[in-house]
Amino acid sequence: MLWNCKNGCVKLENGTMDYVSFGSGGKNLILLPGLSDGLATVKGKALLLAGPYRLFFKEYTVWMFSRRNELKEGVSIRDMAADQAAAMEALGIKKASVCGVSQGGMIAQVLAVDFPEKVEKLILAVTAPSANETARECVEDWIRMAEGGDHKSLMIDTAEKSYSQAKLKSYRKLYPVLGMVGKPKSYERFLANARAILGFDATGDLGKIACPTLILGGEEDKIVGAEASRELHERIPGSRLYLYPGLGHAAYEEAKDFNRRICVFLK
Repeated sequence: MLWNCKNGCVKLENGTMDYVSFGSGGKNLILLPGLSDGLATVKGKALLLAGPYRLFFKEYTVWMFSRRNELKEGVSIRDMAADQAAAMEALGIKKASVCGVSQGGMIAQVLAVDFPEKVEKLILAVTAPSANETARECVEDWIRMAEGGDHKSLMIDTAEKSYSQAKLKSYRKLYPVLGMVGKPKSYERFLANARAILGFDATGDLGKIACPTLILGGEEDKIVGAEASRELHERIPGSRLYLYPGLGHAAYEEAKDFNRRICVFLK
């Protein structure tokens, strides 16, 4: 395969973690997805997920990891970061640049604090240093929807709070079928992920991050708020910040130059 797409599963202590990889460069770039990983993992989706990252393929092998398959109630973001470090160790990834989106950005922060030797550069996208009031309100609403099995409301609320008004004009046409698409057999994994966000607070540790750090956010973010990106910038020494005007939490998906900004930063 031209993109060298691979699907894999790495063994951890008392569990496993699914991942995909693409590209064949000598450097490593790790991608950590957001809360959506609680609804569906990356298992078997290497070819489907590879396209947006092809500009990295010559220099990097790109890895995208899910959380461990055996998520238990009470798991923390710090536990997830430790799992990520263990997965890197098992796969022989000694050091990597790490890009975390939303909840993945929370995991990336702790990974850089607890395992600095493993993180070469850090990209934090539409994420926060703690479960601030905006994030807490969103996540608590989603937990209630998931507990009630209301998949359609969960998907619509997520879309309304993520996308720009321009994007929503076309996306709203899909709302009638959203309740029938992507509904998991159980919300246990989603709920464990969501509750981990509510217990997250890395504000006191961010000064320990010593690697080069790029922070990308949306000025109209309705899930963590633009102020969260500014706070990360203030607390992480030497970090760079860019906020997309007119875009919200889905800036990583809507901004055409999103991956190019990362590519320039990595170089």
